[in-house]
Amino acid sequence: MRSSATVADCGEHAVIQRIRERVRPRAPGVVTGIGDDGAVIEPDRGALAVVTTDTLVEGIHFDRTHSSPADIGDKALAVNLSDLAAMGAVPRHVLLALSLPAACLVADVDEMIDALLSLAARHRTTLVGGDVTASPGPLVLGVTAIGSAKRRRVLGRDGARPGDVVYVSGTIGAAAAGLGSFRDAPDAGPAPEACRRRHRRPAARVVLGVALGRNRAARACIDLSDGLGDAVHRIAAASGVGVRLDAEALPIHPEARTWFEAAGLDPLAAALAGGEDFELAFTSPPAFRGRLRHVRRQIGELPLTPIGVVTKAREVCLRRDGRDEPLPGGYEHFAGLD
Repeated sequence: MRSSATVADCGEHAVIQRIRERVRPRAPGVVTGIGDDGAVIEPDRGALAVVTTDTLVEGIHFDRTHSSPADIGDKALAVNLSDLAAMGAVPRHVLLALSLPAACLVADVDEMIDALLSLAARHRTTLVGGDVTASPGPLVLGVTAIGSAKRRRVLGRDGARPGDVVYVSGTIGAAAAGLGSFRDAPDAGPAPEACRRRHRRPAARVVLGVALGRNRAARACIDLSDGLGDAVHRIAAASGVGVRLDAEALPIHPEARTWFEAAGLDPLAAALAGGEDFELAFTSPPAFRGRLRHVRRQIGELPLTPIGVVTKAREVCLRRDGRDEPLPGGYEHFAGLD
C-alpha cells in the first residue's frame, strides 16, 4: 500500500537518508559521495570536465496532473544529459537540489529519485550529492551534471563555417504537440501517446553527441531545448555566420504534424518554435562525410537529416515555396510574464 506520509512528516534528514540508501555505495571516480559537505570526485585522466545545470519548475516545465513523479525525475536528468551530449561529453556525475512543498508525499519523492537513478545507471552516471530544502510554492528540481571530454573533442556552438551542412537528429515537433494537447487545444483531441511521452520523458542523444565529439565530425553543435529555430539562431550568432534552412527537408514528426493541423496550426512553424525536442542540431562540412559515416554506424537507427547550409551572409532564413523568409525563433522563458 502506498504511504500517505509527507516530507513534512518525515523531515529533511529522513528524506536525504532515503535518497542516500538508493545510491550505489561507491562508484568509479567518486572519492566522497552523499553525506558530506561536498562531493569529492576524481576527473578522468587527460580530460576536461564539462559542467551544466538545469532547473525544472512545476507549472513551467512540468505539470503533475499529466506527469507522474517518475516522469519528473527522469526528465530532470534527461535535460542535463542532453546538454552534455551537445558538448560531446560523456556523463559522469550528478548533483540534485530538491525544493519540496511540505505536502509533497514521500512516496512521490521516492519515485522521482528512483526514475532519476534508473536513467543515470543507463548512462553509467552517479548521483554524488545535492541539497534538500522546503519550498513555500511549487516543486523545483535543480540538477547539475558533470561530464568528461578530451580537449580536442569538446563541441560548442561557435565553430560553424560557411559551406557547412546543417543536420538535425531524429524528428521535431512531437514534444510541442504532446504539451499542446495537454494545455492549449482540447478541440483537436489528445495527441498520440508518442507525442505525449516525448514531452514527459525526452530522450537525450548522449550516444550521438559523444560519437560526434570522438570522431570530430561536427564543427558546431547544440541541443533543441527551446526549439530548432532558437538553436539555429544561437549557432549563427555564436559563429558569426548565417544559415538557410530548407522547409521541405525538416523532419517533422508525422503524428505531430497531424495533430498540429487538427489544432489549426501551421505544422512547420509549430515544430520550429516548439521546445523540448532535445534532439541535436549540428554543422559538418562535406569533407567530414567519412567521419559522419563512422558516427552513423555508432548510433544505430537514429536518423541524421541534412536540413540546410551555413552561409557567409549573417541572415538566418527559411527557404519555403521558393522564397526566403525569416526563421522563427523558439521558446522564451520570460515571454508574457511581465
